[in-house]
Amino acid sequence: MKSTTRGTLAAVITGVAAAVGATATPAAAVDTVPVPVPLEGVEHSLNMELPKLGGEIPLLTPGVPEGPRYVEGRLIPDRVIPQLPVSGALPGAGLRAPLPHLLGDDFDHVGVDAPASDLRTLAPGLTLDAPLTPPNPDNFGLPEPKLPQVGLLAPVLRTVPGADLGTGPGL
Repeated sequence: MKSTTRGTLAAVITGVAAAVGATATPAAAVDTVPVPVPLEGVEHSLNMELPKLGGEIPLLTPGVPEGPRYVEGRLIPDRVIPQLPVSGALPGAGLRAPLPHLLGDDFDHVGVDAPASDLRTLAPGLTLDAPLTPPNPDNFGLPEPKLPQVGLLAPVLRTVPGADLGTGPGL
């Protein structure tokens, strides 16, 4: 094989690898999936302008829970059932509707944009303690009875939703 043929083949393989890598990388980093609502066919059949509508569906990603922790003076570790963190987004929506312009044939629009907003959650968890104390050296190494303890770790939800309402020329 000639050196020019090898160089051309290497350039083609490099270009294909770069193109495949460029298309695969952004899809893995996306938190939401856009969902357009196709209304172009209805616009053409009715011969009028219809609203532009779209949405965003979130992709939830579970995180790594904190494992049980040893606490001095307890027989059972803290957080027996750990809280599972989940991150994602609230669904988003966008709508742009035409409004007839009062003084001419042009259209203005009114638009509502509610983008997907970050969402962080923690699932409920459980913590409990046995009805016995750790071994007591004053009692010949035997544990002493005590009241059992059970606690529920409350779920957590953190987000800041927002929306924009606006008007302007064109659709």
